Amino acid sequence: MKAVCILLQNHYDMDIRVRRKAEALVAEGYEVDVLALQSPFSKSKNYNLSGVNVETVSLGKKRGSLIRYTFEYAAFFIWAFIKLSTRMSRRQYAIVDVNNLPDFLIFAGAYAKWRGAKLVLDMHEITPEFYISKYGVKQDSFLISFLKWVERMSFDFADSVITINEPLTQLLVSRGLPIGKTTEVMNSVDESLFDKVSESPNIANASEDRPEFVMMYHGTLTHLYGLDIAVQALGLAQAEMPGARFWILGDGPERPDLEALAAKVGLANKVRFVGKVRPEDVPQWLKVCDLGVLATRRDVFLDFSFSNKLSEYIILGKPVICSRLKAIRHYFSEDALAYFEPGDAKALASKMVRLYQDSQLRVSLANKALIEYKPIRWEVMKARYLQLIASLAVCESNHKSKQQPEAFAKAR
Repeated sequence: MKAVCILLQNHYDMDIRVRRKAEALVAEGYEVDVLALQSPFSKSKNYNLSGVNVETVSLGKKRGSLIRYTFEYAAFFIWAFIKLSTRMSRRQYAIVDVNNLPDFLIFAGAYAKWRGAKLVLDMHEITPEFYISKYGVKQDSFLISFLKWVERMSFDFADSVITINEPLTQLLVSRGLPIGKTTEVMNSVDESLFDKVSESPNIANASEDRPEFVMMYHGTLTHLYGLDIAVQALGLAQAEMPGARFWILGDGPERPDLEALAAKVGLANKVRFVGKVRPEDVPQWLKVCDLGVLATRRDVFLDFSFSNKLSEYIILGKPVICSRLKAIRHYFSEDALAYFEPGDAKALASKMVRLYQDSQLRVSLANKALIEYKPIRWEVMKARYLQLIASLAVCESNHKSKQQPEAFAKAR
């Protein structure tokens, strides 16, 4: 049985993308080990989740400053390098799947590669743009040039590179990534998870107390996701949509400011802050809503983002008002999503009113989005990922079979 090791500087149980990949590998017959950060929701450092063996380190995730990021990246890199190298002698991994950030985590597989393992670098983030967005670093600065150099060295060292959408692929190709080395595995949602019915009493109460028209957002409450823009838009539109309410699922640093903003614009009774929701309960909450709102701001990093949230609304047949971002617009037409220019509260308010008043338009958008989503759904992405892993595993086996006769000849 082939063995795969996954490196992830995150909490495995909360990283849906990596869990999808790992569980797909297990279902295909691979043995899968994960090296990750210890989750705050798990008392054990080592555990098995859905057939995946997880070993963690108590490093924490207190990122904020550049110095803290650097420390955490370096500490996890050293731990992962030692763990993976030690395990390699007894597990003989065929594949090591490394998930950025950081990009240089791929070099933690150096000894494993020397022993014959194939290295896959899943670049679901673009590091230079991340630092430009988060810290306001200038694009022509030395730091960004250095990060681009590290990025180039990292994907050169990998045997194969995974990207999450075509615009991001083209960006990396422009920076030296060979197109023949890439495979696109998008952030699609495992639709089977949405077939499971939750028995949470909170969901039942939500259904019973449901207002006339519910708009919804679910996820982290941060400035980047533009929830203040959505609240302002509803404030502008509330006279034309009296039966509408905005439910916000999740928590984050922006919650106090958002609550204050809602009260300021007269929406204290129309914006509901639900708080944290268990991942397994999210589908049932989304089924309650009439409209998804994704008001993400645009910048050099977010323009390439493709949120899981969008996929979740689409597969449940919900229309979505969405910021016109490059990656999303690449896959979905103007007939599939109700686009508005990022940051424009008036434009968003206009879209809210139009969809509130036009039920036929809501159905048309939802149906078109579902059609355009089919080519990138998880079943397609899963097959693509498994095919990549299988092809690399065959290459690894062939490499070993060639080494054995050579070693025998030398021994003679």
